[in-house]
Amino acid sequence: MGNESHDFLPELGNQDGPQPGPSWANPRWLADVVDSDADLTAALDPTQMRLAVAQAAKQAGKALDPKAIEQAADDSIRAMLLIRLFRVRGHLAANLDPLGLSHRECPAELTLEGNGFGGQPDKEVYVGGAFGYEWVKVGELLQALKETYCGHVGLEYMHIADTEERRFLQERFELPDEVIQFTPEGKRAILAAVIRGEQYEKFLGKKYVGTKRFGLDGGESMIPALEAVIKHGGSAGVREIIYGMAHRGRLNVLANVMGKPYKVIFHEFSGGSANPDDVGGSGDVKYHLGTSTDREFDGISVHMSLVPNPSHLEAVNPVVLGKTRAQQAIRDDLKKHEQVLPVLLHGDAAFAGQGIVWECLGFSGVRGYNTGGCLHFVINNQIGFTTSPQFARSSPYPSDVAKGVQAPILHVNGDDPEAVTFACKLAIEYRQRFGRDIVIDMWCYRRFGHNEGDEPSFTQPLMYDQIRSHPKVSEIYAARLVEEGVIDDGYADQLIADFIDHLEQEFAAAKDYEPDQADWFGGRWAGMNKPADPETARRNVDTAIERKLFDSLGRTLTTVPDDLVIHKTLGRVIDAKRQMFESGEGFDWATGEALAFGSLVTEGFGVRLSGQDSGRGTFSQRHAVWTDQKTERKFVPLGTLPHGKFEVYDSPLSEYGVLGFEYGFAMADPKTLVLWEAQFGDFANGAQIMIDQFIAAGEAKWLRANGLVLLLPHGYEGQGPEHSSARLERFLQLCANDNICVCNITTPANYFHVLRRQMLRSFRKPLVIMTPKSLLRHPLAKSDAEEFLGEHHFMRIKSDLKTIDDKKVRRLVLCSGKVAYDLMQARDEAGLEDVSVVRIEQLYPFPGEPLAVRLKRMTNLKEIVWCQEESKNNGAWFFVDRLIEEAAQAAGKPDLRPSYAGRDVSASPATGYATRHQQQQEALVASALGLT
Repeated sequence: MGNESHDFLPELGNQDGPQPGPSWANPRWLADVVDSDADLTAALDPTQMRLAVAQAAKQAGKALDPKAIEQAADDSIRAMLLIRLFRVRGHLAANLDPLGLSHRECPAELTLEGNGFGGQPDKEVYVGGAFGYEWVKVGELLQALKETYCGHVGLEYMHIADTEERRFLQERFELPDEVIQFTPEGKRAILAAVIRGEQYEKFLGKKYVGTKRFGLDGGESMIPALEAVIKHGGSAGVREIIYGMAHRGRLNVLANVMGKPYKVIFHEFSGGSANPDDVGGSGDVKYHLGTSTDREFDGISVHMSLVPNPSHLEAVNPVVLGKTRAQQAIRDDLKKHEQVLPVLLHGDAAFAGQGIVWECLGFSGVRGYNTGGCLHFVINNQIGFTTSPQFARSSPYPSDVAKGVQAPILHVNGDDPEAVTFACKLAIEYRQRFGRDIVIDMWCYRRFGHNEGDEPSFTQPLMYDQIRSHPKVSEIYAARLVEEGVIDDGYADQLIADFIDHLEQEFAAAKDYEPDQADWFGGRWAGMNKPADPETARRNVDTAIERKLFDSLGRTLTTVPDDLVIHKTLGRVIDAKRQMFESGEGFDWATGEALAFGSLVTEGFGVRLSGQDSGRGTFSQRHAVWTDQKTERKFVPLGTLPHGKFEVYDSPLSEYGVLGFEYGFAMADPKTLVLWEAQFGDFANGAQIMIDQFIAAGEAKWLRANGLVLLLPHGYEGQGPEHSSARLERFLQLCANDNICVCNITTPANYFHVLRRQMLRSFRKPLVIMTPKSLLRHPLAKSDAEEFLGEHHFMRIKSDLKTIDDKKVRRLVLCSGKVAYDLMQARDEAGLEDVSVVRIEQLYPFPGEPLAVRLKRMTNLKEIVWCQEESKNNGAWFFVDRLIEEAAQAAGKPDLRPSYAGRDVSASPATGYATRHQQQQEALVASALGLT
């Protein structure tokens, strides 16, 4: 079985072949369950066991009568059960805690007495080749089981359904030639890596007394283990590793695994910037920063990148996975997932406590999100800041959540760097072969508490009394190597002295170090740039398409394959779309969107759209995926286009994880239009951490540009508090320094142009779009064919549907989104000839200059009103108020200040009563038009 078997269903998009059905089930699930205990069932069949024992006795020259054979078979069955019990529960008796504080009694079922062999250690039993034995004394078998499953590595894997995966792990664990073995050179290399990790932390502690560094002290075995990931991963086909990790040990990983020069880190510790002074941005603390580099082992070069992250625990996980998926797509590695490896380093309390961990584990076998297995490394400090494990989780291990995706778990004693390194080597072998997640749970401790300024004895005095007298990892391991004759007494001391000397040289060099370039527009981003000034960021580009392409896309969107049986309602939708192209009129929102996607794909860009119901569309409007009503075969019209790739995925029911994944994908690939769609815009607040910490601030903090698009259904239609507001006000509050673009668009053509603009500009900014619900089919929210062609482009401001001479306008109503149509219809019904409704389609960057030009032409203007559907404390009012006033001043109308028309302040985003909603809507429209 190869890892490609875990991409359960063919990718939708350019592939439209038959899908394994029915769609409610994965074809692997049932097969796995059926096979799960085949090996045990065979071993425990009494009849089969008697035959096996008789045959084995005969071959071994043992004379057994029928009664003895029956007894021997019974003994064999009990011995096989003992073996299975160790495979299932042996980890519970493993020697994992370096401090010896976690007292672990051997379970009774893991003893001879508990299995009917009390007082009979010399009894010989038949085990049929297990552990390399045919016949073995039960005492000897017990000893082998304890050494294998109860040493410094405890393996949890019997929860895995797939028989081949279990047997693979058993072989690597149980056969004599597969146990932990390193050459003398390998052992010395492990010791050197541990020493580098320890002395680096000690050096920082001396040079920067009292400075927080979230040191790795107590967990230094991770350094040689991660080097093993690079070395063995490279030999197994890995060419790129993408890391995500928390604070603890980050500076050590940057220096001793990633190869970031020590002098650069010392420069940053001294208050220096990580980037040239003219780059700008806010910067971030040094233990949030990322880097990229290349390491070479055995002639194989592996590119590595550490993704920057905020303090929010585990938030970087989906970003790493999304970036990994993008890099796999770029390398054409989506079938085997062999070349790009995600590695996530976790804290124990966060792995058990943060829900985003499960959201990411849940991606591991899902079409469109699978990365072929992630290596999870848990730095198990046995404490979360000041919280002891018994108060932090409900299960024995922090890693237990990973059992939900049948990931094997290797628990390992952090004081044994060979065991930790072996665990990483085994993890790489498993991941590369089976394409599945695997977890390493390294038990260690924090020598100095949560950070270097913390006093851990306030809350864990017994633990820290033990830690103060506990020898360092290098001391324990060096003594072991001296005893083994691998090194002499002075070897470790010389390694330490040489490394400290090197650090002193780097420390001196840091005084003169100055960064000479910013690392953000290389590789796939070559040719991109940062806008020279805010006006450049607002400048439109040519986004219209040629008639020939327009007509061709029309045929693609309206041609049903002869062998596809579509739903009758979909048939009517396609017929209506065909009529649009024939008449050149009445193009709706979904068709405008499809034209944008299709034109970009034809021009060579990728398009990736994901969300909980994105294929059909939450409001049955998109129909990007057509489903055969007889077979459930999927057909994607835009997936048949040449040059680029169109992908659409119905995502897991997650906002936080999926949005982070798509952000990571867009971070890696600026040549793919990446869009995430909320089922309702209100639900985006479930991903607020990603919005606040990554989307809005990632470029300022880490110099990481991103072109992700958020599609957030928004609009007040009486559907209640959780189905009305995408919280426009929150996005506008985040706007500064040209960091994101926020739009509330009212026409299909303008939507078409803004999507194309997103890819055709030479820079990338996140784009937040308040997408409509009722406007998806509103008779006035339509566009004509000519608006997609010729010289047309995205309009930041849209004029009134009714032509009104600017010089006659007495009252100007400014608004954005759906309410514009309510205003125009009510205005026309009232016969008002001097009231103009102008839509602000792009709220940020605010189009102050063109608005000022428009206001200047309105020579008879007496009133400016801002109208919105949202409550006064929500929506755009508090953002646009002063900006509109500034535009009026620029137009030579300093006395004009906008007034507000909309709902009153409210703690709830919207009312849940249809009648009240309608009354409020009519009142705000009347107020805006001066009818009350």
